[in-house]
Amino acid sequence: MPKLSPRDIRRKIQGIKNTRRITNAMKVVSAAKLRKAQEILYASRPYSDKLYELVKDLAAHIDRDAHPLFAEREEKSVDIILITADRGLAGAFNSNIIRTAENLISEKEGQGRKVNLLLVGRKGFNYFEKRGYTVVKGYDEVFRKEVRFEVAREVAEIIRERFIDKKTDAVYLINNEMITRANYKPTVRKFLPVDIPEADYELTGSVYTFEVEEDVFFNKILDLYLNYQLYRAMVESNAAEHFARMVAMDNATRNADELVKEWTMIFNKARQESITLELIDIVGAAEAMK
Repeated sequence: MPKLSPRDIRRKIQGIKNTRRITNAMKVVSAAKLRKAQEILYASRPYSDKLYELVKDLAAHIDRDAHPLFAEREEKSVDIILITADRGLAGAFNSNIIRTAENLISEKEGQGRKVNLLLVGRKGFNYFEKRGYTVVKGYDEVFRKEVRFEVAREVAEIIRERFIDKKTDAVYLINNEMITRANYKPTVRKFLPVDIPEADYELTGSVYTFEVEEDVFFNKILDLYLNYQLYRAMVESNAAEHFARMVAMDNATRNADELVKEWTMIFNKARQESITLELIDIVGAAEAMK
């Protein structure tokens, strides 16, 4: 690297300080958005969990012929719903979840399955669209202001129709999920067909009494289940994104602080060398005049 003058070093230090101000501001903004996203997340979890328990309990008391979404068949074609962010600057948030999706795609294709993708979030959409994967539908600008429930409803309708029409035999959902307030990880779950748990007791018939036709009831409850579980996954991903960006910007700010210290030492050393050389020139000139 060519030797820099003190002026060039000062400019570099000022540039690092300017970058530090930007990353620190982004950290503060992400922290504020994270608090709001976590409030929405923790408010949605109880309803989502109870809805999940209800569907599982219903599924344990019926046979798989009760509704097409319970039908389990050989996987010849699978759909993967991948939820990423619309923006970067969030550390490994997007790259990790994309790598998880690629691993699942490789696994399914290695088993002879045809894989189709539904992509929620610009980062995942841009990545897979450019690489020749089969994309059923892609969504971007989903998380700019707030999580859009209509996107979850539209995706749920697409996969519902595809599964009932036997265009796909299974649907998998991949998203980043908040484990604690300060930790998240990519998760993969089978979304369709709706899982029917093995009962640890002998069933003697339904424990539910329906006041409407069973198919009408199942259509309503399963639509609600699909819509809200997808919305919950998007809310989880949104909170995890803000947390990842806050951490990334905090690390960037710390790194900028370290760089300022390092370059300040370099500047002081260069200035000291410059002063020493000037003193040597002055002393040399004085000696020459004697």
